[in-house]
Amino acid sequence: MNEHPPACCPGKNHKMERFLEVCLLLLLYNEIGHGYGLMEQLEQFGFSKDELNVSTLYRTLRKMEKEELVCSCWEEGGPGPKRRTYKITDAGRADLGQWINILKMRKSMIEQLIAVYAETTQHDKETK
Repeated sequence: MNEHPPACCPGKNHKMERFLEVCLLLLLYNEIGHGYGLMEQLEQFGFSKDELNVSTLYRTLRKMEKEELVCSCWEEGGPGPKRRTYKITDAGRADLGQWINILKMRKSMIEQLIAVYAETTQHDKETK
């Protein structure tokens, strides 16, 4: 099935594997984050520590940095080693807004699918 971007977000490809990026952008929206802290916060979006490894997280953050959605710098961590911290950019904020619109559209489509399924299977139960 071909996916066409909605009128609100031309040029966006709408693949679900980008969900991790959207979650990271939201986590970074109001505060600077670092890898392990972000990893823990991703659990609220359904990611488990077993499913998401650190290398996937950092690879995704590097990709997002190349796309200028986030920027990073090294921060002194007190007595511990330096750690890389990440901050959302203006482009990242705009991208997040577009993705939220896409997800709202998807949610509506999924709800419609579920409603039609419920109707269809209820009709089957009544006729059997």
